[in-house]
Amino acid sequence: MSTVVKTVTELVTPILKANNFELVDIEFVKEGKSWYLRVFIDKENGINIEECALVSDQLSEKLDSCDPDPIPQAYYLEVSSPGAERPLKKARDFERAMNKYIHVSLYQQLDGSKVYEGTLIALNDTDLTLEYMDKTRKKTVKINRKQIAQARLAIKF
Repeated sequence: MSTVVKTVTELVTPILKANNFELVDIEFVKEGKSWYLRVFIDKENGINIEECALVSDQLSEKLDSCDPDPIPQAYYLEVSSPGAERPLKKARDFERAMNKYIHVSLYQQLDGSKVYEGTLIALNDTDLTLEYMDKTRKKTVKINRKQIAQARLAIKF
């Protein structure tokens, strides 16, 4: 974890706890010539724009008052919902995704594919099982959690 992400996590956690919000993810990335600090937050039944603005204002104040400045370069602060395709990173994220449609990208191919989309039908500490469609046939695949590069909720079309 980068020092910026670690510092921001420490600064934003009390703000989120005070408001019963959950920290989903933090990114500090360079896109083109600009740096972006993105803080993704959520709560039961979803987060709204006013709540994102509240966290943004309070976090901005805390960041501005730090000495030395934890982020010396110019950056844009964005506080938002993780969206409909929320990333699945923590064990709790996967538990809440049970029986939901998810997208999983793997580090290496498994049964000829590195990407699976399907319904999460089983989960334990080491593996997850997806039910997916292969053309017109329902299939299942068991995936070791260590093989997962990225996972997120997905929208089924």
